[in-house]
Amino acid sequence: MIINVTARHADISDAMKAHVHVKLSSVLDRYPQVEHVHVILDIEKFRHMIEVVVQAKRHQRIEAKDESNDMYASIDRVADKLDRQLRRAREKIVDHKTAKHRVKLADLDRDVNQASGEIKEENAQKEP
Repeated sequence: MIINVTARHADISDAMKAHVHVKLSSVLDRYPQVEHVHVILDIEKFRHMIEVVVQAKRHQRIEAKDESNDMYASIDRVADKLDRQLRRAREKIVDHKTAKHRVKLADLDRDVNQASGEIKEENAQKEP
């Protein structure tokens, strides 16, 4: 997974970039479908804004934004938002097979037991 950090209107320290990498990698390691992450850090007067754009498999694009007076607080809150959005996106994935093509485990066990019973009956009839 690639995490790109971009700064607007300010120079961002290495410590802040490291904090972004640590926070986001701890969240994103739980989601293997994530391919690429772009983080945009922006400062306007006293507003510290962060925007995270996540590109995932199956053409999923997830965005999270936050702003506050402290950049580190914004990073923490956007990581929480991103975690909630990714968890929700993962839970939404649906198997689109029709009901007639799905095989329930109970039905499979019943069919296997019936088939093995029929084989035993055939063997019993052949022996005498």
